[in-house]
Amino acid sequence: MSAGASHKGNTGHEDSAEVSAVYAKVTWRLIPFLFLCYIVAYLDRVNVGFAKLTMLSDLNLSEAVYGLGAGIFFVGYFLFEVPSNIILHKVGARRWIARIMITWGVISGCMMFVTSEWSFYILRFLLGIAEAGFFPGIILYITYWFPADRRGKITTLFMTAIPLAGVVGGPLSGWILQSMDGTMGYAGWQWLFVVEAVPSVIMGVLVLVLMTDGISHAKWLNPREKKILQDRIDADGQDKQDHSIKKIFTSLMIWRFALIYFCFVMGLYGIGFWLPSLIKGMGVAGALDIGLLSAIPYAVAVVGMVLVSRSADKHSERRWHVAIPAVLGAIGLILSVLLHGNAVLSMAALSLGTFGILTSLPLFWSLPTAFLRGTAAAAGIALINSLGNLAGFVSPFLIGVIKTRTQSTDAGMYMLAASLVVGALLTLSISAKSIAEKK
Repeated sequence: MSAGASHKGNTGHEDSAEVSAVYAKVTWRLIPFLFLCYIVAYLDRVNVGFAKLTMLSDLNLSEAVYGLGAGIFFVGYFLFEVPSNIILHKVGARRWIARIMITWGVISGCMMFVTSEWSFYILRFLLGIAEAGFFPGIILYITYWFPADRRGKITTLFMTAIPLAGVVGGPLSGWILQSMDGTMGYAGWQWLFVVEAVPSVIMGVLVLVLMTDGISHAKWLNPREKKILQDRIDADGQDKQDHSIKKIFTSLMIWRFALIYFCFVMGLYGIGFWLPSLIKGMGVAGALDIGLLSAIPYAVAVVGMVLVSRSADKHSERRWHVAIPAVLGAIGLILSVLLHGNAVLSMAALSLGTFGILTSLPLFWSLPTAFLRGTAAAAGIALINSLGNLAGFVSPFLIGVIKTRTQSTDAGMYMLAASLVVGALLTLSISAKSIAEKK
């Protein structure tokens, strides 16, 4: 009798170890590659913030024109986001993600040919169309492999690509601007767009070779491993709602999530598009020096994102782990204004702000993915992301207008801070039961 009990206990332990080993295998196979894809995606999206340091004067463009051009990306993104994600769900992630990456790489490289405000607007709009569906597509793709109780950590690992893109992209962009200016008769900002577009095209081709559409298509998994993964995905989906697409568009919960995400994205792109200019405003002159300093807030954010996501998964709690970093982000932005006269303290404040903003974003996605599945998940995630990313238009546009009129970004930082606090309060207004928080 005791022998049988012992065997049962050992089996349970072995099953647990086996499951952990399978998920470790999947994580190492998928996440580093998706991580690299997102790094090059985010670089192509926000490198215009570094190009701005010299492009505006070269082309005689105003801060308001820059703000509108930086933000108009998200208009194209918004219009094509939901259909793009539904197509991905129908035709498979491998082909659609590859298409997205190759087309946006080509268009991003064409930014070197901008000569006027209208060519700037048109290419940024086309870039938004090309990239539509990439981020929500990856979030959806993660739900194909990982159940909700593992998704917080995995999504955060994937989204640490944002700050690491800043860590890598800041010094790289500064070096290109400074060292390649005048090469073959082209300005540094033109080389910036070309050089940073090439990795996107290369990664798009590699997606066709290396990405697997889902568990059943994974030749690198044996039947036992596939069953372990699929059983957990099936069990995870039992409590989720498979709404019709029509119902997704009329769901108050979906619109609430979209508003929360809008508030957080306001902060994200306030930092993403204006951080180089904020550092330049501290008196830092050289493009390479600005690039090196811009890596500091992102490096701090990487550490914070990982630690907070581990705490969220450990305690099976999401709302407070989303709201508290958002409030810290708001405090950091406010302090960056109040301490503007002290470069060291201002950088510390910007680091706190960047940490808070970037930490709240990946954990936010564990909320809507906790109750959606199937085509509803594809449409719901895309709708939330597309509506939320309209803040990517509103944020740089408003800051650009504010700076043009006041010659300062201070009021813009206060606006972003208020948006983060509103997002935090809306997050806490969602009941724990509705997003199935459970240990």
